[in-house]
Amino acid sequence: MSDVLLHELDYLPEGLLDCDASELHQYLQGPSLIHLKGRRQEPLFVSVLLHGNEPVGWQAIQQFLRRYQNEDMPRCLSLFIGNISAAKEGLRRLDGQPDYNRIWCPPEQGEMTAEHDMAAQIVTTMRDRKPFASIDIHNNTGINPHYGCVNRADNQFFWLATYFSRTVVYFIRPTGVQTGAFAEFCPAVTVECGQPGQRYGVEHAAEFLDALINLAELPDKPVPAHDIDVFHTVAIVKVPEEISFCFPTTALDDSLDCQIQFINDLDHLNFRELSPRTILADVKDDSEAIRLEVIDDDGKDRWNDFFEIKDEQLCTVQPVMPSMLTLDERVIRQDCLCYLMERMPLTNKS
Repeated sequence: MSDVLLHELDYLPEGLLDCDASELHQYLQGPSLIHLKGRRQEPLFVSVLLHGNEPVGWQAIQQFLRRYQNEDMPRCLSLFIGNISAAKEGLRRLDGQPDYNRIWCPPEQGEMTAEHDMAAQIVTTMRDRKPFASIDIHNNTGINPHYGCVNRADNQFFWLATYFSRTVVYFIRPTGVQTGAFAEFCPAVTVECGQPGQRYGVEHAAEFLDALINLAELPDKPVPAHDIDVFHTVAIVKVPEEISFCFPTTALDDSLDCQIQFINDLDHLNFRELSPRTILADVKDDSEAIRLEVIDDDGKDRWNDFFEIKDEQLCTVQPVMPSMLTLDERVIRQDCLCYLMERMPLTNKS
């Protein structure tokens, strides 16, 4: 790979539309920003493979671009193909790499990396191009519905998200995400397209892109309340590094060789409104040292507001709706266990 991290092109390299995400390193020299011409000048910006184990965005782009191989696109397209070295290995990110969806603003802790500089370069380039909208396409590792995520409670952002799904999540944290940076100058949404390998996720994302590339403008009036369900992320839940955790191999497996053993169908609780005393895990003891990190938008620890350990079980203490719960231990360590959400009423201000 070249020492230059970002490569900018104005064409699609031959063979790109036929290669697997794991093969992109054979066609591209590194993370690549590709500008393609269309009739309307303000481009649609699309980012894919910010996480190397989430191929749906790349597969959807391939399906979408094949439709326009022999005709002009209705609008220009700027495509960022992200962590191709992690995609080669089928991993979210490689050891030693920053998360490609946490590099889009200066880090709250730690030093700027070459990847942060790359993201800043992309933001500067795209700000000058005045994009129509920004789309970041992802898979989930756990069982979740298809939904959109926005960083601003704004009419055009909500409209953009509802072109993909009526289920919309408004969030402020984590910081450094691609949509957060682009929200400063255009409507932006992250779309979550289910687990990798699901054909419907690819088709849904491709149809979404096709709808947007043909759209002249986004409405600026409120989305009708009956057409949208909005949830606000109120906290991020992580397992502290010093605490061991595991999942049972079967529902009958009652061995506990770690400090927290989560229930084996934990990811089935995503987007379900859990009642108080919902059991999430067994724990070795009731020690105060065994607890999760539950950080809200203000950076405050909210463990006591949401969870407790009682009778050697981890359970909820108030009604709550989780998202992004996964059984993938590597993803939990690299990112988080889940997010906690609450329903968000729309003000419907025009």
